[in-house]
Amino acid sequence: MTGAWIVFIFVAGLSAAILALLHYTRAGDLLHRHIPDTPRRRILLSSLAFFLTFAGVRALTWSIHNGVGPFHDIHMGGRHIHHLVFGILMLLIVGYGWMIDAGGEAKSWRLAVRRLLCILYGAGAALTLDEFALWLNLRDVYWAREGRASLDAVVLFAAFLMIGVAGAPLWKGLVHEFRKAK
Repeated sequence: MTGAWIVFIFVAGLSAAILALLHYTRAGDLLHRHIPDTPRRRILLSSLAFFLTFAGVRALTWSIHNGVGPFHDIHMGGRHIHHLVFGILMLLIVGYGWMIDAGGEAKSWRLAVRRLLCILYGAGAALTLDEFALWLNLRDVYWAREGRASLDAVVLFAAFLMIGVAGAPLWKGLVHEFRKAK
């Protein structure tokens, strides 16, 4: 089974599991009650998907690199297709979805679409940043010393996501104070 199918199945399963958890259990109500701020909920869902996808794709690439399991790289026309391609496609889809306001008002199925876009954003960012060293060096350095740049990029983006989750009340307060001062 190619890595592309594994990544697709993983992201689809992750998205379905998170959406089902939020829709069919009390988790969705708890999320809304304890995090009433919509942007903060979105960042939390994106962060969760980011971390889980990063961990999953790292495990998959390690198993491919070490010949563990039936997994192998994706090749099309003799060219190796890296998982950042799928991350970029996901980010483009999410951007287009937000641009056309695919979620609309946060009610029923539209709430699920909004949540799905947040999850796909986190997963797409993880797939893309996991290969940051590739786009920085323009060559496959995933397991080389230069590949460390990908981990650095992931840590920085993760910190940025966590600042958004933890600092949302502060940022909201600063914007309010700035507007009041005008």
